[in-house]
Amino acid sequence: MDFSKQLIRCSALGKIMTNGRAKNEMGETCKSFLKELYIEKVYGIKKEISSKYIEKGLMVEDSAIALYSTQKGDFYHKNDEWFSNEFLSGTPDILSGDTVVDIKSSWSAHSFFNVKWEQIKKDYYYQLMGYMALTRLKKAKLAYVLIDTPFQLIEDEKRRQSWKMGMVSDLSPEYLEACSEIDKQHDFSHIPVEKRIIEFDIEYDEKVVEEIYKRVQECRIYLNSLNG
Repeated sequence: MDFSKQLIRCSALGKIMTNGRAKNEMGETCKSFLKELYIEKVYGIKKEISSKYIEKGLMVEDSAIALYSTQKGDFYHKNDEWFSNEFLSGTPDILSGDTVVDIKSSWSAHSFFNVKWEQIKKDYYYQLMGYMALTRLKKAKLAYVLIDTPFQLIEDEKRRQSWKMGMVSDLSPEYLEACSEIDKQHDFSHIPVEKRIIEFDIEYDEKVVEEIYKRVQECRIYLNSLNG
C-alpha cells in the first residue's frame, strides 16, 4: 500500500509531534500510532479506544455546546463539515466568524478546575493548530466545559464501587453512602454557569504548521517502510 499521500487527522497531531531523544527525531509514541494506522489502513482493523472520559465527551457534546452558547450569548452549532488539505484532515467542533472553537468536556470538577493551573495540553494545541491550517482561520479557542455526568455513566461508577466493596448489598449503608458521594461528584448544577467554562486563546503560528507538515511527510516515509 502506498502511503505517500496519507492524511493525518488533526486529533492525532499530538501523537505524531512527539520527539525522540534527539531533537526533531520521531518519537516512540509517534511510531506506535503509525503502526496502528498501518494496520487500520492495510487490514481494515481499527484499534478500539474507549474510556469513560471519551464516552462522557461524546454523550454531552450537544449539552456542552448549548451551555457554551448560553454563556457567550450567541448560538453555536456543531460543525459537521469535514476539511482536508495536502497533509491533514479533520472536523472542528465550532466555526465562529474568524475563530475555530474546540470544546472539551471535563470528567470531574477537579480535572476541570485544575486546567486553570496547567499548561495547554500539547495534544489540543496541535489539534487546534491543524484546524486553523485547514480552515485558514488565524484564531482558535480551546474551551473546557463542565457538564453533569450522564446517568448511565454514574450508574457504571456505582457498579465499579460495588465490585471494589466485594459486591455488597445495594442496601448496605456503606455502599449507599459511597453512591451518594458519587452523585455529588458528578452533579455540577450548583456551580454558576460562568464558572463552568474555561477558555484559552491560541494564535495561528506558521512555523508550527510547517513543522507539522514536515512531520507528516516523515510519517508517510515511515508508513511506507512498514510495507517491507
